[in-house]
Amino acid sequence: MEMQSILRHLQIGSGVVLLTYLFLHLVNHALGLWSLDLAGHGLTLAIKLWHSTPGTILLYGSAALHFSLALRTIYGRRRWVLPATEWIRIWAGLSLPLLLIRHAVATRLAASLYGFEPNYEKIVISLISSGTQGLQLALLAPGWVHGCLGLWIRFRHYDPVRRAKPALIAVLIGLPLLSAAGFLHMTRAVETASAVLPAPDPKLLAHRVALDTWRRDLLTIYLSLVIGALVAGQLRNRVERRSLHKASLDT
Repeated sequence: MEMQSILRHLQIGSGVVLLTYLFLHLVNHALGLWSLDLAGHGLTLAIKLWHSTPGTILLYGSAALHFSLALRTIYGRRRWVLPATEWIRIWAGLSLPLLLIRHAVATRLAASLYGFEPNYEKIVISLISSGTQGLQLALLAPGWVHGCLGLWIRFRHYDPVRRAKPALIAVLIGLPLLSAAGFLHMTRAVETASAVLPAPDPKLLAHRVALDTWRRDLLTIYLSLVIGALVAGQLRNRVERRSLHKASLDT
């Protein structure tokens, strides 16, 4: 029981770190409603925070820990009859990496390996050129929903949390909408800045094949781990049921 409590606290702690990252990212996008420059200043601060050594260890360590605990939960689950809220939370949590891997490879990995210096104008130009603006708009919402629902499920039995439910719902829905509106505003600003859209960053173009390979390999590893945990858990459940059935027959 003590180990379960420790794992639960680790799950909450790592989840809060990831939710903080998503919150700041959504706010940063929302700043684009005012101007591309203001969003750019916010991005510069975010890069200083998350690209620093402590920030990198905290963010990616939390991501690895949270994902490892999610695999453990998938493997250990005996029954999959769940309430709708839990299914939504699971869907949101598992779908986030499918979108986030693309974003992380095109920004953080490109910056670390190939010297790409991300700013909102370069990111928007790259997304428009590749036709993946929709993915960017959908990028953060699943993780935001997953994190908010996770905290709600953990703390909904507290009276202050229940009383704050309307405000929490407003933040849950409103922040992603403001973020999407800010990103669309920045996209229009880049498109109208010149008659011809500038070419994507030369470093992204020069290493596009390598970045695509990284993206494909990471997605394959992610899906293999999730499916492997699910299949292994179901096989274990089947073996346990057969053992129990055999034991009941023997008695």
